[in-house]
Amino acid sequence: MTRRLLRDDVERAAAAIRAGGLVAMPTETVYGLAADATNAEAIARIYAVKGRPVDHPLIVHLSDPEDLDVWAPDSPESARRLASVGWPGPLTLIVPRDDRLPAAVAGGLDTVGVRVPAHPMAREMIRLAGRPVAAPSANRFGAVSPTTARHVLDDLSDRLDPERDVVLDGGPSPVGVESTIVDCVVEPVQILRAGAVTAEQVRRILDSGVAAVSGPPRASGMLPSHYAPSCEVRLVDSSDDAMALAAGTPGSRILDLTDDVARYARELYASMRRADADGVRTLIAVLPPADGLGHAIRDRLQKAAAPRP
Repeated sequence: MTRRLLRDDVERAAAAIRAGGLVAMPTETVYGLAADATNAEAIARIYAVKGRPVDHPLIVHLSDPEDLDVWAPDSPESARRLASVGWPGPLTLIVPRDDRLPAAVAGGLDTVGVRVPAHPMAREMIRLAGRPVAAPSANRFGAVSPTTARHVLDDLSDRLDPERDVVLDGGPSPVGVESTIVDCVVEPVQILRAGAVTAEQVRRILDSGVAAVSGPPRASGMLPSHYAPSCEVRLVDSSDDAMALAAGTPGSRILDLTDDVARYARELYASMRRADADGVRTLIAVLPPADGLGHAIRDRLQKAAAPRP
């Protein structure tokens, strides 16, 4: 069944979307589990396959920055300015939800996250499908996100239907952590999830401040525990601290890529998956500096290490 799911044919994937199927699509951040964002039944399958709570919003992916005016015509000026600079790219904007997008895609909210991915296969698939797609990460809810097609198959192959679903292989995700999410409905804007587009870049584009996050969870990745492997994750501030902790922790492994933050992001989830596959009991992760992309890595590690529900 795995071989029947795996494809590199973008037209076949687009046809699956039009027919109401699911497509695990490559993006520059992580692989997403995509469905027609206007099809409530297809959206319901995303939630079912992932085991995702239905009040947890999905992100709508568009093929072109100009589609913001088509699918989110009431977007505020802050969203338009960010889209003009940050799209295509790892940037999600929270905007008012248009009535053509069912409430289910936004977890019942009247706002919705939208973005234009930078991966050429994803954009071409969406263009050929002729409609936006809703796509959370292509894994079981709360677990480690997938950055290769193989990861998707490991997690979901027994839950997908090779007769109507596709896993589109576009190679490893080059960024490796999920998109930055900026709430543009509030003033000033709030960054709800850190990613490769940094708070400093958002401030520079808008020439204004960014407020601290407040209010209830209203976007992907805002729960305290998320992105978690099966093994325990413990966090330290330095390599010396990691080695000291590992010396007294049987079955542990150190994750320290702080000398190359871009590589750390790119390999973070694959490293967590390898730890589980190798039977590691405790993954000791060295936190990168709280700067730039380091904010996103720290966020994912802190959620992976948080007490699990």
